[in-house]
Amino acid sequence: MTKTVSIGKKGFIDMHGLWTDEQKEAAERIKATIKEQDIRLIRVAWTDQHGISRAKAMTVDGFLGVLESGLEFNTGPLFFDSGSDIVFNPFMEGGGFDLEEMNGCPNYRLVPDPLTFKILPWAPNTAWILTDAYLKSGKPLPFDSRGILRKAINDFRNAGYDFIAGIEVEWTLTKVEDERLRPELLGAPGFPAETPLVMPAARGYQYHLEAHLDEMNEIIHIIADNLQKLGLPLSTIEDEWGPSQLEFTFSPMSGLEAADAMLLFRTAVKQICKRHGYIASFMCRPQLPGFFSSGWHLHQSIRSLETGENLLNPTNDGDVISEIGKHYIGGLLKHARAASVFTTPTINGYKRLKPNSLAPDRAGWGDDNRGTMIRVIGSPGEGNTRFENRIGEPAANPYLYLASQVMAGLQGIQTQCDPGIPSREAYNEDREPLPRNLMEAVEALKQDDLYSSKMGDLFINYISRMKENEYTRYERFIQDHNIENSNDIVTEWEQREYFEIF
Repeated sequence: MTKTVSIGKKGFIDMHGLWTDEQKEAAERIKATIKEQDIRLIRVAWTDQHGISRAKAMTVDGFLGVLESGLEFNTGPLFFDSGSDIVFNPFMEGGGFDLEEMNGCPNYRLVPDPLTFKILPWAPNTAWILTDAYLKSGKPLPFDSRGILRKAINDFRNAGYDFIAGIEVEWTLTKVEDERLRPELLGAPGFPAETPLVMPAARGYQYHLEAHLDEMNEIIHIIADNLQKLGLPLSTIEDEWGPSQLEFTFSPMSGLEAADAMLLFRTAVKQICKRHGYIASFMCRPQLPGFFSSGWHLHQSIRSLETGENLLNPTNDGDVISEIGKHYIGGLLKHARAASVFTTPTINGYKRLKPNSLAPDRAGWGDDNRGTMIRVIGSPGEGNTRFENRIGEPAANPYLYLASQVMAGLQGIQTQCDPGIPSREAYNEDREPLPRNLMEAVEALKQDDLYSSKMGDLFINYISRMKENEYTRYERFIQDHNIENSNDIVTEWEQREYFEIF
């Protein structure tokens, strides 16, 4: 292996002090691994604003240079909503972003995080690494969702807490009957292609039926083997209620690690399934007859950085969670409407949030109550108290979902926010209703001081415009097709927009 050497010059990473000693040591191990494992291509990946992995495949020689100076990357993907419609004009002053550094659609710099390096077991001689995004000045790109979560986690740790997340996510597995790759079906920017014709991989309406697991056993084994080779802490695989609906759960992980794992999990499962004639979709509710909505229940707990103690364990008899836990939950409930842009970022996801549906329709909490938004879980005396937020959809950007929780929870602790008493009748109580659609959520986000102060006005304006554009295209479709019951059905627009990309 050879690489270009620039004598007497520092690389971008060293120049701006962007790596810790741990990352520097990991980078040296990567160089050895590449040679030992005969790696020939490395996918340098970045998470976009939608939580989707974008990447360039690099030769080894090219990648070794990236380990010094990062990778120059086109700002283009930042302009597009989920249907690749252009939202921002890069040739306006400030590049459409009100940011001088974005004038004229320039490049920015992707800096690899050596701690995320993986060998992809399904792609021969191929590795993968995640990056963080920086402006040419060495400052973080304000639109980088991984950077937003890192800052939130650092603030949480500076307060003395470690954020622990457990991933429990539902998704649908379908068999491809027709790829529909004919030119006339490929759509255009802002009007995604027709989706492949698919069939269910198994029947539904039988929770946890072993026979359905056995029906899908071959592809499930392939997925599980690959996830374990990646080092992801896969715990359980379950047949869910709807046809071809599966639920995967993972052991608890700390902070940024959990979000990285969710991104890699979705990316891996989609690629593995496609190679074997299936489509894995993390769209909340596909436009397929009889299919059910899928959720992403985010389990959360807090540990003391000093002692490692679970700070959610109750200390008073009769309590289901500690005072710190109540205040954290209070923060989540207070900001639930605004956080919906991050927990439920698609138009389709709001069609899941219905009364008596095992999905929440209002911001409440309860003791092991699956109808509430926040469900507290734990067994007395076992020290395992945690809770799950049941509002999320599987298509959520994992970095923004987790960041929204950490930011709201920390503020709840710091202000001793009162969540009220636990709910008994989840769908019949006087609690603040959750947004009924994406535009309601965007309006709530605009009015929320917490997220603008923590994520920055620049980012909140950016993501709001992104979602407004998405919703405008959807409304145009509804009007053009005279659809009157759009809140109760899944439209062709949603299927094209979300089914394959998520």
